[in-house]
Amino acid sequence: MNKYLVEFLGTLFLVTVIFVTGNYLAIGAALAIGVLLGGAISGGSFNPAVSVSLYNAGKLSMNDLMLYILVEVLGGVAGFMLYNNLLK
Repeated sequence: MNKYLVEFLGTLFLVTVIFVTGNYLAIGAALAIGVLLGGAISGGSFNPAVSVSLYNAGKLSMNDLMLYILVEVLGGVAGFMLYNNLLK
């Protein structure tokens, strides 16, 4: 359960930083912070394409892949909604 929460929050944070700043250095720093804080728990993919790559490398099961994709998409939508409704 914790790994899915980490993926959700990491994706939410990353997407929010992308929309708020649009600065590639800030985006890279946000990704680095997310991976440093959550990488040991979930692997720190924060992106469905990276999750698919981890599955193809044999590091994620199919069940984990589907749940990772779901929580990452939900985290991305939540990040956009946070930006659109509160920060814009």
